[in-house]
Amino acid sequence: MKAALRLIYPPRCLACEGAVEQDGALCPKCWRDCEFVSGCACRRCGVPLPGDLAEDAGGDDGSLICDDCLATARPWRHGRAALVYRGIGRNLVLALKHGDRPDLAGPLGGWLALAVAPILREGMLVVPIPLHSGRLMQRKFNQVALLSAQVARVHGLTHCPSLLYRTRPTPAQDHRGIEERYANLRDALAVSPRYRAELRGRSVLLIDDVMASGATMSAAAEALLGAGAATVSIAVLARAVKE
Repeated sequence: MKAALRLIYPPRCLACEGAVEQDGALCPKCWRDCEFVSGCACRRCGVPLPGDLAEDAGGDDGSLICDDCLATARPWRHGRAALVYRGIGRNLVLALKHGDRPDLAGPLGGWLALAVAPILREGMLVVPIPLHSGRLMQRKFNQVALLSAQVARVHGLTHCPSLLYRTRPTPAQDHRGIEERYANLRDALAVSPRYRAELRGRSVLLIDDVMASGATMSAAAEALLGAGAATVSIAVLARAVKE
């Protein structure tokens, strides 16, 4: 039956729908063009950095901290990203987010699970950035919650998709300056009262699909810490980089 289905519906590349050997894969060309964050990266936000991983993979001494994280206080402890947000990586994020492709969450969440493995702690709660209820009704699903569910499943961690909620709708962050982005998210995220007892004293892995300035992650991390979380680390599917 499986062989027959493959004849009717052969595996297709996640990005271009060209032929591939197995489901959930990229064709050779798209794989070459997809920028995975696999070398040196900022320990705080996951942005790729120049340098040799072998030379810089020492202790947590701040040697791998980007300029933005040195200049801007981050309320979270560690951060990881799976992809660079451009080219194929950007196309995949947008297909999942706006292209009605929830089927992408499995393989993309698997890539994110692999990227985040070094910063996981036993007993971590996996928490996605939430959508406002109005936007969720329009989009039908929260793509970030699909990603975080996959990460939690791979690593056997507790998934808490309703722990955070939006207190108000916020305009899109696109084309806003850094200060505007932070102001737009101020007090826009909060911890649901029914989860406060479960959160208290626990480490949290906070997940989003894309990170640019870090304003959304900062607002969410501050809400989690204010409600009693012990530590917060972050993971994003794709990290925006400066050209």
